[in-house]
Amino acid sequence: MPDSDPPPSSAPATLSPEVRAVLGRWNPQGAALLRAAGGAADNGAVPVARAAEAVTLIAPADASTLLLRTELARFEPWIALTDPMVDPATAPAVALVLLDAGAALGASTLGVVSRLRANGTRILFAMNNTHAYPDWRAVLDRNTALLIPVLGGDPGIVPVSARLSVAARQSGDAALLDRSGLGVLHTRLTAAAGADGGADRLAAVLHRVLSDTRERIVGQSAELNSGAEVARLREERATLLATRDGGRAQAMAALRNRMHLARMDLLHDAGARIRALNATARSDLDRLGRRTIKTYPADLQQSVNQLTGELDAVLTHRLADVSHQLETVTGPTPEAPVRAPVPRTDPPPRLGPDPEPRHRGVEDNLMIALGASGGFGLGRLAVAPLALVPALNYATIPVTLLLGAAVAYWVVRTRAHIAERAHVRQWVTDALVNVKAQLEQRVSTALVEAESQLTDQVVRATTARVVETDRRVAELESRVRELNSRQPAQLAACRRDLEILDSVRTQQL
Repeated sequence: MPDSDPPPSSAPATLSPEVRAVLGRWNPQGAALLRAAGGAADNGAVPVARAAEAVTLIAPADASTLLLRTELARFEPWIALTDPMVDPATAPAVALVLLDAGAALGASTLGVVSRLRANGTRILFAMNNTHAYPDWRAVLDRNTALLIPVLGGDPGIVPVSARLSVAARQSGDAALLDRSGLGVLHTRLTAAAGADGGADRLAAVLHRVLSDTRERIVGQSAELNSGAEVARLREERATLLATRDGGRAQAMAALRNRMHLARMDLLHDAGARIRALNATARSDLDRLGRRTIKTYPADLQQSVNQLTGELDAVLTHRLADVSHQLETVTGPTPEAPVRAPVPRTDPPPRLGPDPEPRHRGVEDNLMIALGASGGFGLGRLAVAPLALVPALNYATIPVTLLLGAAVAYWVVRTRAHIAERAHVRQWVTDALVNVKAQLEQRVSTALVEAESQLTDQVVRATTARVVETDRRVAELESRVRELNSRQPAQLAACRRDLEILDSVRTQQL
């Protein structure tokens, strides 16, 4: 154990079973150290001192090895370690092979181990720097598999971390010191080297083990009296209760907000596309002839179909964006992942029946009369020079009639074509108003269905979290009740164990 105050000059002759039981409960590594150093035999007697063997350290000469040697030197009894070497010149009695947790051992190290075993050396193995490598257990298993064929058995590699030992010494955390593995390694080195150091050194070791055990018991008593563990559990319980709905309220608020924005944007987009199509249709009508105007409703229906496909693509992309934004609020849930809803593939809106034939009215008859009158006037004006010749006076009458009829026919056809364009233009306007209403209904229906699907997914995702939160809250409440019910018995046990240790300290004094 690490050095502290000077120990008494002699050790007690025996350790009672009660003392050994207390040491085994609170400080198992210290109890193992006493057994390894000869401080507590099976019958509790302190044996005669033995001579200690020096341990040959086989390790790379780096900062990690130096730190490990420094930390081992703070333990009692002190174990003599030789300078780090890669290949010992002579066969030592005891050797410590230090491995690294970052990589499996190589062929050179296996060769050194094989020669040491052939020479009868007792070999101990330790793997340093476990704090720096999360996958050190896989490296430990690999090293064990490589050493078993060489040694013929389990090498018993001790995972250690000198830096954890430093942190434990600076913070006074006994549990952290146990995690560092330095105590287990020192115990094995003590047993292998036989470093009891005599009665005075055994007394020092016993003093340190008793003092460290007493500090652990006192620390546990202080923690029980302060109620720190109960307070921590209650704080965690309050935090869980604050988010007991699993984030459902926040997710539903985000869903309503995103769907409202999507509805506004998509309806505005649909209206803008219809207005653009109406403007394009007006421009097309101005260029259509008498024959092509009859097939224009079918062309306009194709344009509506294309517009509907583009709007569906925008709608699908927007719903995928909403589902992604919702997943950022709810978090990934493998049990019930949020999926982007897919709009229904309904047929595109129809323009309705084709425009009805335009019926002739008073305006058409008036245009016939005006056309004939204007035509006869133009014909009369055109043949006026021929009237100066008396012989051609009668020939001007048929020419006048033909010109008048031709001009009247042209005026009537032109006026009819203009009226047909106006008729189709009005039909296009009315039809696109109907298409706009159908597209808005299409968008609204898709958004309502998507909101229903996303709401169901959010409920299922948050329900799993609610169940997990309730389970965790129940565990915390059970733990708090258990701690409160066990606290008096634990405090009594701590006082009883302290009295047992204090009786040993009184015997030492």
